[in-house]
Amino acid sequence: MPLVKAYLTRKDKPGPIVQFLFNPSEFSVEKTNQYTEVNIPGLPSSIFQFVKGGARTVSMDLTFDTYEEKKDVRTYTDSITGWESETKKGKGLMDIDSDLHAPPVCLFIWGGFIFQCIIERVTKRYTMFLSDGTPVRASLNVTLKEYKEFEIQVKEISLQSADRTKTRQVKQGDSLWFIAAKEYGNPALWRHIAEANKIDNPRVLKPGMELIIPPLE
Repeated sequence: MPLVKAYLTRKDKPGPIVQFLFNPSEFSVEKTNQYTEVNIPGLPSSIFQFVKGGARTVSMDLTFDTYEEKKDVRTYTDSITGWESETKKGKGLMDIDSDLHAPPVCLFIWGGFIFQCIIERVTKRYTMFLSDGTPVRASLNVTLKEYKEFEIQVKEISLQSADRTKTRQVKQGDSLWFIAAKEYGNPALWRHIAEANKIDNPRVLKPGMELIIPPLE
């Protein structure tokens, strides 16, 4: 099979691409979630409340080598990071677009792997030069941050929202804090359930009870 080259390009203008001279030997994908600790009186330990999800991050090392061509390697690397020389024209993928007033959203494409992203960080290191000082080899450490449009994120969470009244049967060991955490993602919202079910003592729940789970306003 022919070698498939990885490349970066703008999402809104996919014509010009920055093709890598050498494919990365590996790349890593990182995903994080952010939680905060909620202290509930009477409980032996804290409850963790989900705050938000973190965007995926793709990191890789890239090598650009133009020694055989005796050509300035920045012809390739500056297409990503922006032009270092004032004599160069055009903009790199990390430069601010005059129409967007921000760097463009990009696509990292390698065969069937397509990653919509912003270029968050690039560390560039020159490791070989011609006799006149022209750099002909560079190593780039690239960090790409996943980019999702606001409308897409809203659609993704709309099906998970607590937007309808429903019921839940109490099981052995359940508490209003635990149920609020499960239903709303926040144990501190247990009072909504207590008020809807006219529960005066939230510590007393009997297995088998049917609780009304009201929607959040």
